[in-house]
Parts: sequence; C-alpha cells; structure tokens
Amino acid sequence: MTQTIYEKVGGEEAVAKVVDYFYSELVLKDDTVNHFFKNTDMEKQRKHQTKFISFALGGPNQYSGKSMEKAHQGLNIQPDHFDTIAKHLQHALSHFGVEESDIEVAIEKVASLRNDIIYK
Repeated sequence: MTQTIYEKVGGEEAVAKVVDYFYSELVLKDDTVNHFFKNTDMEKQRKHQTKFISFALGGPNQYSGKSMEKAHQGLNIQPDHFDTIAKHLQHALSHFGVEESDIEVAIEKVASLRNDIIYK
C-alpha cells in the first residue's frame, strides 16, 4: 500500500510544524503579503491551514471552515500575492525535508484553488 505524502511527512503534528514555520518565519515577515493577516486570529488561521494542508498532502479532509471563495472575500488577492504564498509554502515544506516531487503535488492542489482565491 502506498503511503500518502501526509503519512510520509509524519501526519498532522508534522504539518502543524510546517504551518507554524510558514506563518512565523515566512508569511508574517513578508511585507508584500503580511497585511492580509493583520486582523486575523492567527491561532484559528493556523488550525484551518493545518487541516487544509493535511488534506492537500493526502490526509483526512477535516476542513470545515468557510469555502475558499468566502474565506478570501474582500481581500482582493492578486496573482502575485497568491504566487508569493505558494512559494512560501513550497519553502516551508522544503525546510522540513519534504521531497521535491511531493512538494509539487501539494503545490498543484493549492494551485487548483487559485480561481477561488484571487480577485475576490
């Protein structure tokens, strides 16, 4: 039986570490995108993102938040903002030793949501 990327990286606990690094060290230190999070409950955001990324890596779908479209409504996220966030996710996964081919799979899943996120 083939392991999912989620299982390979160590499950939800490992994904939570990636998400913490993603926000603390990358996103929130990047002035081109951190303004999107200035009124955000970051603890709640981290929990949602952990569930979402777990699912994107082949883990269980426990995401029960708003639709991607609703969650990003009124933010007017531009394509370059989306690309920056995706690049930070790629970097965070790489930082924790996730294989390049597995990162590509995860980024493809994220990219499939692009139209639900940008220009809202």
